[in-house]
Amino acid sequence: MKDVIIAAAVRTAVGKAPRGALRTMRPDDLAAYAINGALERVTALDRSEIEDVILGCSMPEAEQGLNVARVASFRAGLPASCSAMTINRFCSSGLQSIALAAERIRGGGAEAMLAGAIPVVTPAGALPEVVGDTGVVVASAAAEPLAAGIADALAAGPERRRAARERVLREFSVDARRRGLLDLVDRALRSR
Repeated sequence: MKDVIIAAAVRTAVGKAPRGALRTMRPDDLAAYAINGALERVTALDRSEIEDVILGCSMPEAEQGLNVARVASFRAGLPASCSAMTINRFCSSGLQSIALAAERIRGGGAEAMLAGAIPVVTPAGALPEVVGDTGVVVASAAAEPLAAGIADALAAGPERRRAARERVLREFSVDARRRGLLDLVDRALRSR
């Protein structure tokens, strides 16, 4: 078994949402700054030697969605030969990413890796909202009006629910992901 060494540790600045100075920064840009900061501290390591980037993300949607670790690695200037993955363990995502990287190095699967967490919990302007009494949580830039529209659809009763649902889809330009959310709400109500 190989010994694992944490060669550098960096973090981004902390800001207050929704009024803080960092509120308009993209999570992948902040992560790229952290990646570059870590690599600047380890001058003996060439960027091409990084084999993988593992970033934890507690809310993988909007700007933090898809494989935000890959986007951040490209924004940091890492080569395309360096793979990247985003993991979600909610609050312990960053810790889990470090553990995964350490396990991989220790087991001989890699020599040099970057691990950490996306430094933003909610996308700019979004706060999670619980929809009615369903327990469904919405976190998006339009969370408040969307949650209100869904709550209206829930209160409408079975005979008017379809019309209320169509109104939510029309008024809030609901995309496929949110349509899935509405389907989830409908199923939750039918099961009661």
